Amino acid sequence: MTGKITLEKKVLSENDRLAAEIRQVLNRNGVAALNLVSSPGSGKTSLLEKTIGALAGELRIGLIAGDVQTDNDAVRLVKAGARMVRPIVTGGACHLDARMVSRVLPELDLENMDLLFVENVGNLVCPSSYDLGEDMKVVVISTTEGDDKPLKYPAMFRRSSVMVINKIDLLGTSDFDMENVKANARSINAGLTIFDVSCRTGEGLESWFAWLRAFVAEKKQGMHGA
Repeated sequence: MTGKITLEKKVLSENDRLAAEIRQVLNRNGVAALNLVSSPGSGKTSLLEKTIGALAGELRIGLIAGDVQTDNDAVRLVKAGARMVRPIVTGGACHLDARMVSRVLPELDLENMDLLFVENVGNLVCPSSYDLGEDMKVVVISTTEGDDKPLKYPAMFRRSSVMVINKIDLLGTSDFDMENVKANARSINAGLTIFDVSCRTGEGLESWFAWLRAFVAEKKQGMHGA
């Protein structure tokens, strides 16, 4: 057991070192970065497709799309209009790590980018432990899941700054309770910013887009004020 713990500490220590280097590069270029995490099927890619469609004309958006076996999500994002997309196929790993991100980052034109999304592998466990150099994590859940997700995966919700609840158009088709999920999430992280959206109908997305605009503007302002 001691050997396993020591190995994990070494792995995470090296990951944190690389993540710090990534963060320095992104900050130097004034790029705001978000790490999107969720369980499979919550709608991360759909949220990104809608975001690209709405904001690509005003924000220069880059994407790193992680998946276990395919580059399907990256292909979807390109079809949605994204110009700077790099896939990472983990080959079975249940999360992205800083080493993977550092390998593709030089392929992106950071000098001409405002916002970088890292779409992580669908998993609410492993990705919570890995810093990818992002400014913050955004956890995406949906109304087709249990409203106790925050209680089951507290580390992810504790380390996230934003929670997006997707598929609100399906409310009422299950026992999912919006007030319960928000209370559960805030019992873990009282500072969570929460958005209720439907990627299918568009409901709630304008608030998400407005928040992204403000997030990017704040990052740019911080860069100029440094």
